[in-house]
Amino acid sequence: MAEKKIAPMKVLDANNKELMAVRRIERDGNDLVIRGKIFGAMPMVAKLTPEQARAGLKLLDAKTIWFLITLLFRK
Repeated sequence: MAEKKIAPMKVLDANNKELMAVRRIERDGNDLVIRGKIFGAMPMVAKLTPEQARAGLKLLDAKTIWFLITLLFRK
């Protein structure tokens, strides 16, 4: 059976131009691995460690956390 092709998640800049196309997000031990292409050409593998994830969460305030939760249900 053929594998279903999933469209990549795109990260856009302030001018709505593509910065990165994320093709896969997966676990590697305790790290989160993000695979994709930057500017549509350069392959990239990024790792997010638990320490860095905690540092990222500290950047969020309550209003932004609420926005992230509701973002999934917006058009």
